[in-house]
Amino acid sequence: MEESLKYLKEQFTLPDVDVKTYSPLVLAYMGDGIYELVVRTILVGRGNRQANVLHKKASGYVKASAQAAMILSIREELTEEEHQVYKRGRNAKTFSMAKHASMGEYRQATGFEALMGYLYLTGRMSRMIDLIRLGMERTGELP
Repeated sequence: MEESLKYLKEQFTLPDVDVKTYSPLVLAYMGDGIYELVVRTILVGRGNRQANVLHKKASGYVKASAQAAMILSIREELTEEEHQVYKRGRNAKTFSMAKHASMGEYRQATGFEALMGYLYLTGRMSRMIDLIRLGMERTGELP
């Protein structure tokens, strides 16, 4: 487990839980947040800009259609375990949908977010970052 996640768990006395027992939608919830944090970190690291400009740029990366394109571009690079997590997220029964995305894109994006959440919660932040970078390179969306 990466040092910062371990420290966070220690400071808030969070028990170790088998992440495989989490529902795919819980993994997607976590993945949504951690993926947006990575995107924001990249954008802020590229230069000091107005917050509303940063928000608009970030929105382009975290929307369902962009996440769907990312997962499709990296799917062949996933391990069997990662692919299973993606499929669980993609196939999860959701009761909402993104405003500007098809149902297929929304499901793929949910699978992508579940994978990001899983990698983060299992302490594989480096793998998560590598996949994000690869996806951004392949989709031409590298900030």
